[in-house]
Amino acid sequence: MASLSGFPEHTPRERIVEQAVLDHLRSTFELHGFASVETRAVEPLEVLLRKGEIDKEVYAVRRLQGDDGAASAEAGLALHFDLTVPFARYVVENANSLDFPFRRYQVQKVWRGERPQQGRYREFTQADIDVVGRDVLPAQADVDVAQVMTEALGGLMDLVGSPEAHATLQVANRKVLEGFYLGLGLADPTAVMQVVDKLDKVSPEKIRVMLAEIGVADDAATQVLALAEIVTTDTSFVQQVEALGVEHPLLAEGLAELAHVVGSIVAPERVTVTADLRIARGLDYYTGTVFETRLSGFEQLGSICSGGRYEKLASDNRSTYPGVGISLGVSRLLAALLGDGVTASRSVPSAVLVAVADETERPAADAVARSLRSRGVPTEVAPTAAKFGKQIRHAERRGIPFVFFPGGAPTVKDIRSGDQVEVDPTSWLPPVEDLRPQVVAPSIPVPDLQEKTP
Repeated sequence: MASLSGFPEHTPRERIVEQAVLDHLRSTFELHGFASVETRAVEPLEVLLRKGEIDKEVYAVRRLQGDDGAASAEAGLALHFDLTVPFARYVVENANSLDFPFRRYQVQKVWRGERPQQGRYREFTQADIDVVGRDVLPAQADVDVAQVMTEALGGLMDLVGSPEAHATLQVANRKVLEGFYLGLGLADPTAVMQVVDKLDKVSPEKIRVMLAEIGVADDAATQVLALAEIVTTDTSFVQQVEALGVEHPLLAEGLAELAHVVGSIVAPERVTVTADLRIARGLDYYTGTVFETRLSGFEQLGSICSGGRYEKLASDNRSTYPGVGISLGVSRLLAALLGDGVTASRSVPSAVLVAVADETERPAADAVARSLRSRGVPTEVAPTAAKFGKQIRHAERRGIPFVFFPGGAPTVKDIRSGDQVEVDPTSWLPPVEDLRPQVVAPSIPVPDLQEKTP
């Protein structure tokens, strides 16, 4: 049967890398007080379409069997294509049970019916963090989510171990762009932002042509492109924008907000934070700070992590729920890591294989395995009482580093080095680094398991 394009299925070794990434993200988010939620996989189609012109990306849900009434009732359902819109609905429906500002993280599958390509799938995992307030949300929340994500990214760069791994968090503010365009006298700032947002994909000359097509004069286009060229690692972007000679109250407000965010983030090693005034984000619900992230060496993947502030995405008859959030494309990041040769030290969780001399001694081998598991050691028992050499080769094929030989004088063999020592079966533990599979960078070879009979 032919595989389905855009629906990735990982090998056990690749899955270990993915789990390590997810475990790190969850740990980082929870260290900052973010609570985990999960929303349903489907939403009413009209709810999803509020986000913008994405109707071609949605997977509709339809029952193959059932009465006509059930089929009709479900005709308007679709799989969610991101986690932000479902979360907005979740906040409104559960507002009376939440404490605001509400800090949430969510790691879940999403689906989009777009053309599969490198790093882009039809089914993929996202990891989102958001801070949501009731009616008002302090500006510090923008700093908080950016700080959390930079720490998460820094830990991921450490996790892969490659010294070349580096991420750049690009920060902008839509008020800066909108205010600048209004100061230039442009009537439709949103249309201009949507054009500028394509700068990573097309040349400035093409952008100038596209701006002309929406009625932007050449001198104004020059100013628009000059603003987009401003990139700094500190707050000096404020002076550079002011030097362009454009004034507007919204521009001044956005510059102050952006300076606060960029000046407040303390980035870990291997993560750079920049003010980048070409970042607009194409989705129209963003109202202030916006984020995108690039991974060095994988620029062709585009942004692996993006988000921003939204003031009115969620509301009911009594309150609005402004928020700010960032979404990390876990599957896109994983594609980059696996493509660069990141792997796991073994493909199974087992650290120990308990050998079986003959089937009459299997109960004793099972008892040893239970003892090891009670001490937190992932353990399996040999499937057959074959010759010890074959049992060792079985462990080697599975990547299991230790073979435990029960008996009158129990011994453990490290089949990587060939060392074999007597042990106390009630207290022996493998080294901590061998308890679980480790993520291995491409520059660090995976240890070979050499078969040596005892």
